[in-house]
Amino acid sequence: MMATPALAGGITILAMGDSLTAGYGLPPSQAFPAVLERELVSRGWEVRVINAGVSGDTSAGGRSRMAWALADKPRLVVLALGANDALRGLSPQALHDNLEAMIQAAQDSGARVVLVGMYAPRNWDADYQQRFNAVYPELAQRYGLALYPFFLEGVYGHPELLLEDGMHPNAAGVERMVAGVLPLVEAELKRLRVEEGGSADHS
Repeated sequence: MMATPALAGGITILAMGDSLTAGYGLPPSQAFPAVLERELVSRGWEVRVINAGVSGDTSAGGRSRMAWALADKPRLVVLALGANDALRGLSPQALHDNLEAMIQAAQDSGARVVLVGMYAPRNWDADYQQRFNAVYPELAQRYGLALYPFFLEGVYGHPELLLEDGMHPNAAGVERMVAGVLPLVEAELKRLRVEEGGSADHS
């Protein structure tokens, strides 16, 4: 089956995030974007995944560089910011506003978005946790986004999947993270294929 013209050159995916995306403490080949690209290619997708993760970045930092990041004209954005907002106890409203601005910018550029969530640490009070944790599902519902609720699902709390700092994933942890997000990313790629006049069946 011939690819439609818009997909013939492959699909650019932007992985926008912080150290969890950037691959803190790992070689580039073991970082989330590289592993995601490898897994998608192994499934027959012609994709390029750009590592737009910056260690230490907050949602405000991501918002400030979003326009630059979108210059590569991605068709899909995996948006995974908020971990550092949570660690620093920054305003959930600011998190909401920053993520919303990035979602709008991505959609205005013609890209689809997979929103990857984060949970507030339990050392913050219950009110803060509730307000922070509610940001991601609210935005996903408002903008019709695929949502992966917790980037570190199945990784956090498992020392064998973390670096010695107990916070960042090791190579095995990244593999687990990619396995969790992968079905949502593939579903969005199939939607892109349909939008371009192709078949949803990728087999």
